[in-house]
Amino acid sequence: MATTNRAATDRARPAYFAQLAAERLDIALCRASSAVARAADAHATEEGLGVGQHLVLQMLDAVGPCSQQALSEELRIDRSVMVSICDDLEQSGHIRRERNPRDRRSYAVTITDSGRRRLAEAQASIPAFLEDTFRVLTPDERGQLSAILGKLLQPGNSGEQ
Repeated sequence: MATTNRAATDRARPAYFAQLAAERLDIALCRASSAVARAADAHATEEGLGVGQHLVLQMLDAVGPCSQQALSEELRIDRSVMVSICDDLEQSGHIRRERNPRDRRSYAVTITDSGRRRLAEAQASIPAFLEDTFRVLTPDERGQLSAILGKLLQPGNSGEQ
């Protein structure tokens, strides 16, 4: 009987987190970001291509060869993590690293044909993943969220460099 009363009391009590999230946008954004990151990691595990690996292939396909440092800075991935990502992608044959002809101290990272094929496979599943992850938002709300986050992530805002 005591357990039943406690369960009824818990259901009747308003959820505190909703109130906290309304009062503290920073907390709400951190929690939402964590939830989306967990969903992205789970999706990436299913696809067999990590989120960081996917981002590296996508950037290389879009902008062409660049240094690991440029990848790290632009994608906001720690340098030591970037080394591991590039090692894994190189072992899989999806990228190659060659001495940068303009700066022999650095490597130019280039996507391979295998990397382009793997990227295309991964990209094919993204629309369904995004639809599922953001299903509670209308298309207009998704557009608004994207625009707002774009503002927050511009260099000089919210600690971004």
